[in-house]
Amino acid sequence: MSVTLERSGAAQGSAPPRGGPALRRTADWARRAPLLPALVFTIVVTQLPFVATLFISFMNWNAYYPNDRGFAGLTNYKHVLTDVTMRDAIIVTIEMTVVVVLVSLALGMLIALLLDRKFAGRGVVRTMMITPFLVVPVAAALLWKHAMFNPVYGLLNGTLTWIWHLFGSNNPPQPDWISDFPLASIEVTLIWQWTPFMMLILLAGLQSRPLDVIEAARIDGASGWQIFRYMTFPHLRQYLELGALLGAIYIVQTFDAVFVITSGGLGTANLPYIIYQTFYLAHDYGRASAAGVIVVIGTIIIATLALRTVSSLFRQEAAR
Repeated sequence: MSVTLERSGAAQGSAPPRGGPALRRTADWARRAPLLPALVFTIVVTQLPFVATLFISFMNWNAYYPNDRGFAGLTNYKHVLTDVTMRDAIIVTIEMTVVVVLVSLALGMLIALLLDRKFAGRGVVRTMMITPFLVVPVAAALLWKHAMFNPVYGLLNGTLTWIWHLFGSNNPPQPDWISDFPLASIEVTLIWQWTPFMMLILLAGLQSRPLDVIEAARIDGASGWQIFRYMTFPHLRQYLELGALLGAIYIVQTFDAVFVITSGGLGTANLPYIIYQTFYLAHDYGRASAAGVIVVIGTIIIATLALRTVSSLFRQEAAR
């Protein structure tokens, strides 16, 4: 009798309570419900405009010809990819992105290696090195255009004059930097802005190194170059990839520096500036939307690679 009661009690204890799955679903919805307004707001603000842009990109829509509006199929995309101006803008965008990312990464690594050492005032120096990244892009472009590149009172030509005077010459070169090197002027401005960002990412990677392994290698007689080549640089590989991908996402969309420094002239017009001209000056909404969709697709591809890199970094940190 007692055995029977024990078995029945065990059976009752092991049976799932009534309404278990329903209660779990209710609890899940109770946890997710506060997030629904934010999700709906995000969809309305980000996805609906993109859907509208995607729809307009398939239309023949020019404000100068309101009666010719209609479905254009892939004509706008074909024009974007075959038009000489658009093709040149794509080339300029790629060149600008590659140069700025690579130079910023190289300079950022050098600065990060210096700031990883202990010295008096390191915190102040780190704060000062970050400040260019905190400057508003339009303000940074204006600063470089007028305070640095100006051929009459700019700092670069003033420095050249001072150096030439030190060597006894009264005829220093005074180049017009923006006219002579238009694309390089924009790239220098962007490198100045984005080097601190790369430095922060790489400095975080340097401070996550296994110091005990590095100290053991130093005790075994490894030189500083060998430690950097075989231990530090492989450890920083994913941080370099992350910095390059995140930097590329934003530099591809650069508009401020191009607009302020050269106004898209002298062969410096990139895709965002061409989109601006097509939309606001030519009022060709269909072609501008098609070019915008192409930029978004390229950015999404880069962002996907960046997210994969971040996920792998998080998995490595969690495995330690």
